[in-house]
Amino acid sequence: MGKNIFGDFCMEIKNNIKNVASGMAVGFVNGIFGAGGGMIAVPLLKKSGLSQKQAHANAVAVILPITVISAILYLVKGNVTLHDSWIFIPTGLMGSVIATFVLQKTSNKVLQKIFAAFMIYAGVRLLTR
Repeated sequence: MGKNIFGDFCMEIKNNIKNVASGMAVGFVNGIFGAGGGMIAVPLLKKSGLSQKQAHANAVAVILPITVISAILYLVKGNVTLHDSWIFIPTGLMGSVIATFVLQKTSNKVLQKIFAAFMIYAGVRLLTR
């Protein structure tokens, strides 16, 4: 019985280390590129046992505070002005509300294919720019 408790404890520590490393990777990518943390977060969340929809919803919940902190830091450093980005804030909010409703109506299989297509598109764009 002692070995099992120790083994469980070690497994929990290993999982916690993986989660910390995953969170840091998501935050780093999102901070460096201004976006893209969700592309890492969704597969990591799926690997941890969440469904496709749960992974997307949780990725959004994770990315929101990371994005807010990144935006504040960029504002403080003078790399961003609210004036230049103001048009994107209300339209982005509207898009996120619409997407929330669409996500609820979309099957996991279709969502997975759309996500894969978007990742391929984003990768090709990065390579060709």
